[in-house]
Amino acid sequence: MIQMTIYDISVPLSAATPTYPGDPAIEIKSWSELQRGDHANVSLLHFGAHSGTHVDAPAHFIAGGLKVEALPLEKLLGEVTVVEVPLDVMSIDADFVSNNCNEASERILFKTRNSSFWNNPEAGFRADYTYLEPDAAQRLTELGVRLVGIDYLSIEQFASDNFETHLILLSSGVVILEGVDLLDIPAGRYELFCLPLRIAGGSGDGAPARAVLRTLA
Repeated sequence: MIQMTIYDISVPLSAATPTYPGDPAIEIKSWSELQRGDHANVSLLHFGAHSGTHVDAPAHFIAGGLKVEALPLEKLLGEVTVVEVPLDVMSIDADFVSNNCNEASERILFKTRNSSFWNNPEAGFRADYTYLEPDAAQRLTELGVRLVGIDYLSIEQFASDNFETHLILLSSGVVILEGVDLLDIPAGRYELFCLPLRIAGGSGDGAPARAVLRTLA
């Protein structure tokens, strides 16, 4: 019997977990406690939909776009390719995608220098993260990619004023998975299980997710 390995690529959520500037800070408080005589331990959670490991839905940037609760599950589950990006690459361009993703599956996770940032959350948000350039996003849509992920809180260059990478992907129906931790994950093919919270209220822009990889049989 083949033993398959399971990797949790989700970022733990705590008050120390960095958040994108302008997003709500993460707060986890005690609502009731056994030790103070309450009947049960109950925590109160306060954080934005794009905290830690999370999924972006089209409604994040597109008026009338598909909301997170309506995302097709088949895009979030299935074979995925982890593509390793050299540590000296600060942005992923179309040439990199053409040279490294042509044989990839319909789901791609980019493993970059960003994954090392999660080892030191106390350092706060890192604005110098590696990101996906718009021409790379366009090339991925041409390859028929259905999900693309990156190992920091945004796939877009920090402080972008037009959000072109997001718009190219989301308008083409590509699901964006952000904030994964791939530090200990070798490049290669896996099975992805990524389930965002089924949030029905609000604008449906996205939701935190538990993302897991499993080695293929």
